[in-house]
Amino acid sequence: MRNLYSESSRRRALTAADIAKCALFTSLMIVGAYVKIPFPFVPLTFQTAFAVLAGMLLGAKKGGIAVGCYMIMGLIGIPVFTSGGGLGYVLMPSFGYIIGFVAAAIVAGFCSKFCKKPAIFIAIALAAVAVNYIVGIAYFILIWQMNGYENLAAALITYNVIYIPKDVVLALIAALVALKLNRIK
Repeated sequence: MRNLYSESSRRRALTAADIAKCALFTSLMIVGAYVKIPFPFVPLTFQTAFAVLAGMLLGAKKGGIAVGCYMIMGLIGIPVFTSGGGLGYVLMPSFGYIIGFVAAAIVAGFCSKFCKKPAIFIAIALAAVAVNYIVGIAYFILIWQMNGYENLAAALITYNVIYIPKDVVLALIAALVALKLNRIK
């Protein structure tokens, strides 16, 4: 009997193990949203670190799928985001960071396949965080201005910039964990 799948489609298909790994990182994204450290204005969470780690360990495609599933789950109303879920979340200025998590996982996964040297891996993690902030801040500005809010500069500092050091530290930790786990594979 002739095989219905071509060799190239079999290489692209996700295996049961791939799906399980994606589900694990989707779960870690949810946990990262709910493990909150109280902080004025917005609680400190861990999704950025898990998005970077998903990309570095699963690769661009599977890391993007894992984090994309997290985003879709929240958008369909499952309360997986820091403040719940639902389609209305797209109107929140912070939603850009959720989109940025997907981009960060893809960037981290794509770049990390080329080099496993510690210094490069750390630079890749920092680049992924930068991508997350670029997407997040751009969306924040768009929604902020669409709503006619004032004091954009103060809002950018209060709701965005002050969190960069936390995410840089968590990205460094994610890079080190990824390096360790990549050696074990």
